[in-house]
Amino acid sequence: MRRPARVVAVAGLLAACAECAGGAAAQAVRDADGGRPARGLAAEEAVRRIIAGQFVRYPRMEPQDVYKLVFQAAMGSRHAGLDSAMAAAWLEREIASLAVGPEEPVLDTISADGRMVRVNLRPYFSAGGSRGALLSAFVRTAREYRGSTSELRRGLADVERMAAAGLIPLPHVGLHAYFARMRARGYPAVEHSAAYEAAYHPAYRVVLLPFLQRAPGEAAP
Repeated sequence: MRRPARVVAVAGLLAACAECAGGAAAQAVRDADGGRPARGLAAEEAVRRIIAGQFVRYPRMEPQDVYKLVFQAAMGSRHAGLDSAMAAAWLEREIASLAVGPEEPVLDTISADGRMVRVNLRPYFSAGGSRGALLSAFVRTAREYRGSTSELRRGLADVERMAAAGLIPLPHVGLHAYFARMRARGYPAVEHSAAYEAAYHPAYRVVLLPFLQRAPGEAAP
């Protein structure tokens, strides 16, 4: 069956972003029985590249911004009770109030296996991205992805090792203290820091990349 022109355009847009979305995935090692990434040096190196790349673009990241990134990579987009109408209204409000931000790729890979991404709204829509495809992927991710607290803990430990080695511009003591508070609270979702919001005006949706690549109504492979 022939795909609508809009779906074809989005497929081409995503293909053009393969390099930015797939760098970490190329290094991930997969289990033979489930397709989830096996945790090891390759996965930690992928996390390091992701975190380092984010600091290059967003040097004013604070501990809660790093935590939010690792949380989203492991747990997805947590929005209890989200339905399509709510997601659509939220997206329309955000599009109407988009502020100028830094130069960004359409997709930012945030998980070591390359599956979880942030879709940056400004470049996505500037390149002709489909609202419907993004909404569908976002709602489906929120509903279906269960996440892994163990993976979250491992990702935070990776970041702490980076801080201890002086690989990111955050003091290890402060980072460790913040992560410990989040652990004591049961690893909640958090907002970006005020400094990050003011400097970068973040506007994105966290989705599983396979959900965005597949046209609405198309059967899973």
